[in-house]
Amino acid sequence: MEPITALTIAGSDSGGGAGIQADLRTFSAFEVHGTTAVTAITAQNTVGVSAVYAVEPELVVQQVMAVLSDFTVRAVKTGMLAQPSTVEAVAELAREGLLPHLVVDPVLVSSTGHRLMDEGGVRAYREALLPFATIITPNLREAAVLCEVDVRDVTTHDDMLILANALLVYGPRYVLVKGGHFTEATFTERRAPDILVSADEMVIFDALRVDTTNDHGTGCSLSAAIAAGLGLGRSVNDATRDAKSFVLAALISAASWHLGRGHGPIDHLGWNR
Repeated sequence: MEPITALTIAGSDSGGGAGIQADLRTFSAFEVHGTTAVTAITAQNTVGVSAVYAVEPELVVQQVMAVLSDFTVRAVKTGMLAQPSTVEAVAELAREGLLPHLVVDPVLVSSTGHRLMDEGGVRAYREALLPFATIITPNLREAAVLCEVDVRDVTTHDDMLILANALLVYGPRYVLVKGGHFTEATFTERRAPDILVSADEMVIFDALRVDTTNDHGTGCSLSAAIAAGLGLGRSVNDATRDAKSFVLAALISAASWHLGRGHGPIDHLGWNR
C-alpha cells in the first residue's frame, strides 16, 4: 500500500525540535508522506530563538501550489505563518477549497517567549483563516491572546471551555484548547487536560503531565498528528485522541534525553521504546 500525502505549511526550526522538522517526523510516525511549504527560517536551538526570516507570501503560495499540482493531499496543517499577509494568503487557498482537513495551529509565540507573529496576526487569524479550519489547536496562551483575555485569569476547566466556545464563534468546526501550560493551584501539575469543543459536543482529553524538559515541539507534533489522522480517514475525535496518545508516548520516551541545554525534542519515532 502506498502512503497518503499530507502537507505542512510552517516554519523551519534549525534545532530540529519543532516546526516542519517535527511535522515531518510526526507524519512519518503515522506512515504518511509529508510535503512542506516553508513560511519562515528561524535560527533557534533548545535554548531559544535568535533570529527569524519570513518567506514572502507569494513564495509560500507557490510552494503549496507546486505540491498540490503533483500530489493528492489528504490533509493540511499550518504552524508558524510569521506574518499577517501569509495568514491571509493561506486563507485564500482555503477559501478556494484547496486545503482539505485543515488543521490550524495558531503559532504566536515560542515556548521561550520569542514572538513568532508580526503585528496584526491575531486579527488575520480570527477574520481570515479560522473560518476555514476543520480544527484549531491553540495552547492556553494562544487561546487567551486570540480571545483578548489575560491567560492568568484562566484557572479552571470552565475557563478553558469559555475560551474554546469563544473561538468557535470565529468559524472553525472544532476547537482544541490545550492545557499543558496549567500551573495554577486549581490544577495539579500531574495533569495536562485538553478540551475539544464543537457546536454539538465537548470532550476532555486528560493525560499525565510528564516531568521533563524535553517538550520542544509538542504543539507542532500534536497538530501534525491530528492532520495525519484526518488524512487517514479518522474522525476529529479519534484523530485528536490518537494525537494526544502519540505526544504523550513521545514525551515519556524522550524524558531522560540530553539533546541540547534547554528544552529538547520529543521521541517522535520511538527510538527509546
